[in-house]
Amino acid sequence: MSYHPYRTYRTTVARREQLSPHFVRLTLTGPDLGHFGTTGLDQRIKLVLPLADGSFTDVGQFDESIGMMQWYRRWRELPDEKRNPIRTYTIRSVRPRSREIDIDFVLHGTEGPASAWASTAAPSDPVVVVGPDARSAETGGVEWNPGTARSVLIAGDETAVPAICAIVEALPAHLTGSVYIEVPTEADALPLAAPDGMTVTWLARGGTAHGLRLSAAVHAWGEAQAAERAPRSAGSRGRAAAERGATPSGRAEAEFSEPRDDEVLWDVPESSSGSCYAWLAGEASTITALRRHLVRDLGIDRRSVAFMGYWRRGRAEAS
Repeated sequence: MSYHPYRTYRTTVARREQLSPHFVRLTLTGPDLGHFGTTGLDQRIKLVLPLADGSFTDVGQFDESIGMMQWYRRWRELPDEKRNPIRTYTIRSVRPRSREIDIDFVLHGTEGPASAWASTAAPSDPVVVVGPDARSAETGGVEWNPGTARSVLIAGDETAVPAICAIVEALPAHLTGSVYIEVPTEADALPLAAPDGMTVTWLARGGTAHGLRLSAAVHAWGEAQAAERAPRSAGSRGRAAAERGATPSGRAEAEFSEPRDDEVLWDVPESSSGSCYAWLAGEASTITALRRHLVRDLGIDRRSVAFMGYWRRGRAEAS
C-alpha cells in the first residue's frame, strides 16, 4: 500500500509549558502520531484550528484514500463561518514512540487565530495537525540543506525560534558559524545547546523596530567576514559576480528588487556546494533585505542562501 506524503492527525493538548513571556510550548498527543515522520530540523506542518464553538468542519481531511490537495480544495470553497483557520508552524520536537509532538508558539495577542488559540489552549483541547507520514516514500517540508558547507550563518526572529533551536541542536560537531535570534525581550532567550564551534546570540528587541537588531547583527557579521579575507581586485569582483549570475552593472539589483504583495517570499536552493551556507527566516521584508545583502554585497552564492518569509508585517498568513 502506498501512502500520501502528508496525512491529517487528530490530536489533543497533553501539556502546556510557559517557556518565557512570549513563548509557550504545547505538547500534542494522538493515537496516530506513531506514524508521524520527520527528520526534525525546520520541519513544517499545518495546524487546523477549531472554530469558535470548538468544531471542525468535515471536508474529508481524515480520509486517507484522498490526498491533502483534494480536501484542501473543499476547505477553500467553504463559507468563512465554517472554514477552520489553517496556519503553518514548525515542529520543535517529536517523540513517535510516545505519540507526542511539541510545538512552540509566539504569543502576540489575540488578533490572529493561532496566537489567540494558543493563549488559552489547555490539556484535552483538540487541534488537527497536517504533517508528514513516516510510511510514505516521499518526504518534504524541511528546508535546511547546508550540503558540504563548513561554516553556517543562521538568522531569524521569534517566529523562527523553534526551527532554529531544532537545527542548532542537530548540528554536527565539525560545523562552525554564527546564530542570531531576535526576540521581543531579554527574558525570551531560551536555553539552547550548540556545538563548540557555533556562537549563539540572542538579540532583545525591546523598544526598537522589528528586524533592526537582527539586520545590524548580520551586517556586522558580514563586515567581520570581509575583514578576514584579503582585498580582491576589481577583476575578481567581476568574476565573482558572473559566477553568481549577476553583473557589476546592477543585474543583482533587478534580481533582488522588492517583490509584489502577492508573491511568496521563499527561496530555498536544491543543493548547496559552497563553503558557507546561510539560513534566514522571519519577517519577509527583513529577511529579503538580508538575503540581498549576503548575495549582492558580500558575494555569497545565492545557491547557498535559503530564505523564508514566514510572515509579512501588516498581513495575515495566507492559508
